[in-house]
Amino acid sequence: MTLSTDDRAAITELISLHGHVFDDGEFDRLDELFTPDVVYDATDYGVGSLEGVAAILDAALTLGARNPVAHHVTNVVLTELADGRVRARSKAISIMAGGTCGSATYDDVISYGDQGWRISHRKIIARRAPLGGFGSDSGQ
Repeated sequence: MTLSTDDRAAITELISLHGHVFDDGEFDRLDELFTPDVVYDATDYGVGSLEGVAAILDAALTLGARNPVAHHVTNVVLTELADGRVRARSKAISIMAGGTCGSATYDDVISYGDQGWRISHRKIIARRAPLGGFGSDSGQ
C-alpha cells in the first residue's frame, strides 16, 4: 500500500481534529476520531489505558476542569505499516487553564474503515526530559 497525498492529508487532519473536538467539548464527535474499539494509553499521565470511546469520554468528563484548555499538534510523521494501517507520530503541546504547559508525543496507529481514517490506538508519551532522557541524571 502506498499512501496517497489525499490519505496523508486526511490522516493529518484527523490528528489535528482531536484538539478541536476536545478543546470545544464536542464529545458527541469522538466517533469522528476513534474506532469503536480504540485503545487510548494515557499511562504516563496516571490515567491508565482506556479501551473504547465510552471510556475516553468518561475519563475526559472525570477530569473536568483539569483538562487542558488547548491542545496543539505539530511535527506529524506518517509511516505505512505492512497491514494497511499507518503509524503516526506527532508532537503535542497542552496549555492548562492556569497558563502552564506541557509537551508530549502522540504515537498513533491509524486504521481505515467504513467511516474513513480513525485512530485505533494512541499512546501519549509525556516529554519531561530533554534529548529523550539522554544526559539526564540517569548517568548517561
